[in-house]
Amino acid sequence: MTKKIPMRQCIGCGEMKSKKEMMRILKTSEGEIILDGTGRKNGRGAYLCFSKECLLRAVKTKGLERSFQMRIRPEVYERLEKEFEEINDR
Repeated sequence: MTKKIPMRQCIGCGEMKSKKEMMRILKTSEGEIILDGTGRKNGRGAYLCFSKECLLRAVKTKGLERSFQMRIRPEVYERLEKEFEEINDR
């Protein structure tokens, strides 16, 4: 029997991909927005492809705000962009 691969939808482009192909963004119980590199931290998660275009599209369409049902300050997006670039540079 084959193991079921968990699929997630990118909040930027809307494509369905496996969890391993995507970056998880997390809203902690304190309401903080962080990148979850492990994919295992507690909190509400939203997924993005590893492309910067998807992150920028999610910012423009307020995909993160819809997923987490809260307003997100511009500096949070800026920090996410920097963290995203660091991960993609590896």
